[in-house]
Amino acid sequence: MRVHLIAAAVGMTLALAGCASSGGLHPDGAPIDPNSLAVTHTLANVTVSPAAWPKADWWTSLGDSQLNALIAEALHDNPSLAEADARARLAQSEASQADANRKPEVDVGGSVAEFRAPTTLPPIGNGHNLAAKYVDASFKWDLDLWGGQRAAWEAALGQQRSAEVDAHAARIELSTNVARAYVQLGYAYAQQDVASAELERATDAQKLTRQRVAAGIDSQVVLKQSDSEVASAQGQKAQADRAIDAARSALSVLLGKGPDRGLTIGRPQLLPPGVLAVPSDLPVELLGHRADLVAARWRVEAADKSIDAAKTQFLPNVNITAIAGLVAAGGGNLFQAKSRFYAVSPAISLPIFDGGRRRADLNGKDAQYDLAVAQYNDTLVRAVNEVCDDNDALSSLQVQIDAQQRAFDAANDAWKLAEQRYKAGIGSYLEALSVRQELLIAQDRMATLHAEQADYSVQIIQALGGGYSPSQAAPNVSTAAADANSSSLIHHRS
Repeated sequence: MRVHLIAAAVGMTLALAGCASSGGLHPDGAPIDPNSLAVTHTLANVTVSPAAWPKADWWTSLGDSQLNALIAEALHDNPSLAEADARARLAQSEASQADANRKPEVDVGGSVAEFRAPTTLPPIGNGHNLAAKYVDASFKWDLDLWGGQRAAWEAALGQQRSAEVDAHAARIELSTNVARAYVQLGYAYAQQDVASAELERATDAQKLTRQRVAAGIDSQVVLKQSDSEVASAQGQKAQADRAIDAARSALSVLLGKGPDRGLTIGRPQLLPPGVLAVPSDLPVELLGHRADLVAARWRVEAADKSIDAAKTQFLPNVNITAIAGLVAAGGGNLFQAKSRFYAVSPAISLPIFDGGRRRADLNGKDAQYDLAVAQYNDTLVRAVNEVCDDNDALSSLQVQIDAQQRAFDAANDAWKLAEQRYKAGIGSYLEALSVRQELLIAQDRMATLHAEQADYSVQIIQALGGGYSPSQAAPNVSTAAADANSSSLIHHRS
């Protein structure tokens, strides 16, 4: 007897020692404080101010009806948006399932069965036939004493909200990509104008040079140089034509249409630099409400709740199961007092030994949290640097444009003087055409700088999450997701 007691005591000690434990497991990631990212010197030329969400229809402020129509078409027909919306619906379904798992379950059932026993067995019931019918109702409820199922639901809800914000981010990205392709199409037409003018100038110079060579004024060397200029201009014209086709094709893809759709797009009006310029009073909170950054914060929150849910698996749990119903055999009356039955079975469970399954699951949740934090930090750093880099590029481009404007004005004045000299009989038309070449080069450079300026302006609009003008309304996502901000969402786990 004493041996049995010792064995039982040893077994109990080993069992308790082997209880599943979460001790020593924790995530290591820590979200970056946005205020720690220094931008004072980089954004020294911008005064930041508080604001709400950026406008979802930022492009309407540009005043281009064709661009408005193209972006509306892309938002309606582009297949990538359908994919983002499907992901959001899938995440919503998973959140609803997690919510349902934490609620009581009630089922009602009934059955009628008849059993024919073989005659080799003794008779049962009424001979060898046995009929039974029953109706029952069952009740199941996990009490969720430690909030694990609620945490799992909150984790799924965070994933749902991040998917909804991702769908909003996809719309912002698509709208800015359409705008950038539209800018490139306008620039391609401007290039084509310059290339056509250069080809016309080079051809006129070639004709004059041939006349001068025939008259013995110039040599074959000069003629070959003019031939080279014509060939080069023809190549530039073909390149400009191809740039228009490429920009149209890019727009067709963004619109979710075939290449013929691009052929129907009219020549864009070049967007005025003023409507795209960064305002001197830049709303600082626009960056904090950038869609991909908000989605990353929600994923951190979801991972945080998943850790809470995983930790409750190490704790005791209580379930309540109950069933009640009516059973009658043969032709008996089902609805009578003696046909009633019921059972209630509360149960408690305590994890003792699971081979490390729970620790492995919690360790995986910790790793998912660290991954979400790393992705959030990367998105935050990238977002801040994108805004600063684009703003720096715009500042540099403005200096270049001012300098190029002076060069253009000088070249234009030189062309006017050359024309006046030719008309006055002082200079030759060939000399005037040579001066015009410098003007066309300056014009092409100016068009390039304006296109870069417009492109960077659209990029900084995307970097800010949808434009400089704030809106008091959040995008069409969950209310909690719309109200998200870095201080309320991000938890620092230790």
